[in-house]
Parts: sequence; structure tokens; C-alpha cells
Amino acid sequence: MNTATQSPKPRVAIHKFASCSGCQLAFVNMGTDLIELTKLVDIVHMVEVGHVAPEDEQVDIAFIEGSITTPHDVERLKKIRANSHYLLTMGACATSGGIQALRNNADTAEWMRSVYAKPEYIESLSTSAAIANHVKVDFELWGCPVSVRQMLAAIRSLLFGVPPVISREKVCQECKRRGNNCIMITQGSPCMGPVTRTGCGALCPTFGAPCYTCYGPAESINAASFGVRLMGLGLSAEQVARKFASVNNAAPAFSEATQLFSGSAWMEE
Repeated sequence: MNTATQSPKPRVAIHKFASCSGCQLAFVNMGTDLIELTKLVDIVHMVEVGHVAPEDEQVDIAFIEGSITTPHDVERLKKIRANSHYLLTMGACATSGGIQALRNNADTAEWMRSVYAKPEYIESLSTSAAIANHVKVDFELWGCPVSVRQMLAAIRSLLFGVPPVISREKVCQECKRRGNNCIMITQGSPCMGPVTRTGCGALCPTFGAPCYTCYGPAESINAASFGVRLMGLGLSAEQVARKFASVNNAAPAFSEATQLFSGSAWMEE
């Protein structure tokens, strides 16, 4: 898999676009695991830790954090894609557009005029888009932030020429494995676990807090039916819409649910 002759180890780059840098910090917070990782690969670009290589540098694996929000972002991304053997997105921003994708449902031009004194000098796209909207993505790592365990597993799989496997099962299944009591049943709490994929280890429900969709849509969800169940707990249709309109609001399943419960039909009910 190694595309560079000057290095005996596969080369890895971590690139940042519009984001909070939380997924890069997940790399840094690996601690000793990061040291072990550098025995397997050369990290040639990661601004967070001071490694800065040209974006047209040939690499074996490129991780992308953040969404695409400007024309310059598109140019950078295409250059990175052209020089990467594998391209992986990490985190909610890169995989679905992130919290900033909420602007996709608003008048971006009006926002620009209200924020900037000279909006004509600002180059911005009308949407915040996932990486896959612009280039081919070989694998997606969901989460806000991304799971260190999943990142390491993905890298090791690719080094052995095996496609990474990430579960799309629901957080509820993770709760059952951990022996958690369902907080939706015991507390009447509007937990989003039934429609959210696992990967976090059911972190929030384990500490008595409801899941809030940071890992995006799980497989085979019935968002409409689940939304009605949330309304049965006392939420209004608009509150249900806001539950889906979180960090993965632009993921198709959640975007459709947001529109459904924001619609006038629900308000008439």
C-alpha cells in the first residue's frame, strides 16, 4: 500500500476543514497508543501537533476532519483526494456536515449580511457539506468526536489490506450489553438511542443522560414512528424536530425527520 519510496512505513495525513478540531484532539489524546501507532505509520501532516506537509504530498491514508464550506475548501479537498490512496472521513462534520450544516436550511446570504459589515469580501458556499458530497470517500468514521478505538481499528485493517468494519447497530444494543436500565422507560427521558448508531459505548445513558445522536443514524430506523413515541413522552413536534437537528442534522435520515416534524401538518395536529 505504501506509495512513497522514501519511507519504509505507510504515510498518514490528518487534514482539517471547518470543524472544532475535536477529532484531531482525539488523535492527540491517544497517549501511549499514539506512540505505538507511529511505530506502524509515519504521520506526515497533522497541524495540531506541528507536522505540516504540502497538501499534494503522496500519502497512503488521509483522514479528513471538518465540513466543506468555501470554494477554497473544495480545491484543497480535491488535491488531497488525488494524492491519497485511501481517504477516510472522521467525525460528524466530515461525514454529514456537522452542526454548521444547520445553516443549509436558512438564507445564508441573509446571515452573511447580518454578521459581516462587508459580506462581499467573504467567499462562502451556501451549504456546509459532507466530504462525500464532493469526492469519493473510502470509509466513514462517525462520532462527535470520533472514537479512538475505531480510528485505530480502521488503520490496522487498512494496513493489512482488509476493509474496515464499523457497526451500525443502535445505542440501545450497547446499553443492553453494558447492563444499563433503559432511561426512556425508567425516567421517561427522550433518549435518541433507538435511532442512533453505537460507537461511543453508550456513554451518556451509562451516566443517566439521554443519547443525543452524536454518532448519526443507525441502520433500519423508523424515525417517524420514533418521533411519535417522543411526542408521547410530552415533547412537541418542534421539540422532536430539534432532537433530530443536532450534530448530524444533515444525515438524510435525520434531515427527513427534522423536516417531517417541523411541517405544518404536525402543527395542525
